[in-house]
Amino acid sequence: MLVQGYHPGLEDDAFYLAAIKQDLNPSLFPHDADFFRVQFQATVFDKLIAFSLRWTHVPLEWGILFWQWAVTVLILWGCWRISRRCFAEAHAQWAAVTLVAVLLTLPVSGTGLSLTDQHLHPRALATALILAAIAAVLVPKNVPKNDRRLLLAGALLAAAFAVHAIMAAFGASYCLFLLWEPAERTKTERTKTARTKTNVDRRRMAVGAALLWPLGWMFDPPSDAWRQAAATRSFYFVLRWHWYEWLGVVAPLLLLWWFRALAERRSQTVLAHVAERLVYFGVFQLAVALIILLPARLERLRPLEPMRFLHLVYLLFVLLAGGLLGQYVLKRHALRWLLLFVPLSAGMFYAQRQMYPATAHLELPGSLSRHEASRNSWVEAFRWISQNTPSQNTPSRNTPVDSLFALDPRYMELPGEDYHGFRALAERSVLADALKDAGMAARVPRLAPRWLREVEAQRGWRDFQRPDFLRLKAEFGVDWVVLTVPGVEGLPCPYRNAQVVVCRVE
Repeated sequence: MLVQGYHPGLEDDAFYLAAIKQDLNPSLFPHDADFFRVQFQATVFDKLIAFSLRWTHVPLEWGILFWQWAVTVLILWGCWRISRRCFAEAHAQWAAVTLVAVLLTLPVSGTGLSLTDQHLHPRALATALILAAIAAVLVPKNVPKNDRRLLLAGALLAAAFAVHAIMAAFGASYCLFLLWEPAERTKTERTKTARTKTNVDRRRMAVGAALLWPLGWMFDPPSDAWRQAAATRSFYFVLRWHWYEWLGVVAPLLLLWWFRALAERRSQTVLAHVAERLVYFGVFQLAVALIILLPARLERLRPLEPMRFLHLVYLLFVLLAGGLLGQYVLKRHALRWLLLFVPLSAGMFYAQRQMYPATAHLELPGSLSRHEASRNSWVEAFRWISQNTPSQNTPSRNTPVDSLFALDPRYMELPGEDYHGFRALAERSVLADALKDAGMAARVPRLAPRWLREVEAQRGWRDFQRPDFLRLKAEFGVDWVVLTVPGVEGLPCPYRNAQVVVCRVE
């Protein structure tokens, strides 16, 4: 985490942290909760985090930090368990885990993902559960498969599905490839298995139908507004990917096939099995992704983000690469470890500082700062909006909980903002933005018309004057705006810092 950084409220956390806060305080976000609440019917993530905070009475900021730390530990622990099955030497096992730890912010080609995020994300928790499931099914060929292990793997994947369905589907797919035995079975075994599979499939279809009943939004038809929202997600359109992004798809699979050959030479059957089945998994998922993403008639399936199978490929690729480096190169030579991991850690740290230069590397509770958070004027302004004003009698809020804000629809891209989400940090409703809310509208088509209407109403924001803000108030009920310095004439602004002003619309 020291290399990766920690930034609550960053990027996708604009939704997740806001959802957790609303679970704890239902009075928040009275105007725009649908921008995260509708899709979050498909996950228990925010409810789980909110329940843990309510049950333990831990302050929210400290609880979120602990969850981020715990999930990171679980991911590395899962990597260590898999490395123990793949490599006999302790130095190879720890080299595998260390490389993953250093490269947690490694981008996954073309998908907009990294191995993990700098904030608490359901993808990370699902990844930890998937890795545990892989470790459960991953046994040497000379060891009989244990039904308890398979039940454990199934339970772990079911838990991952409840947290992040798309990532869990990829994890289940890879586990099936690991379990697949191409050896010929007897006719009796095939018949018995077919009958069992038919019964299981029927039960799964019934349970699946029951679970999907409240999630009808997943089947909403596309619209022109939805297409405009989807057009903002570049990873939906693989034909527009650059050559180096496609190299990032093919190269890991080729290298994994080479890893398989290296493992077979040294009779490392489990390592060879993991690498081989990861290639099969990658080729299969790539074919499925192309079938979904290329035909225009299947455009409604694009939000399933099928190319994100690469996340699991990259994570296990880094794990195996680290183990092989430890086995063939690093061995037990401390100097070699230092020469590899110190510069690599420094490089990843430098990359994070370049991505978020106006923000403290570790946005920790308490020290958020008086001296550190003040480095980011936008974060400071957002936090002022949610805070109380000290008073001799009873403290009053700086802005009412039922306020509706508006700010530049592309505010996350502004200098010094560093992609922090308004809802998550300001704890107030806001008109839809053109960046993150577009992604939510692309997943939930029924939100797209509202998203487009609100974004279009804010077109030309940087030239807005008081009459334009009064128009937003008349049309949507906007009563507060966040502007860049110096602001506009005619609006009272109770808060101002070096970059940002918060003004009432009146």
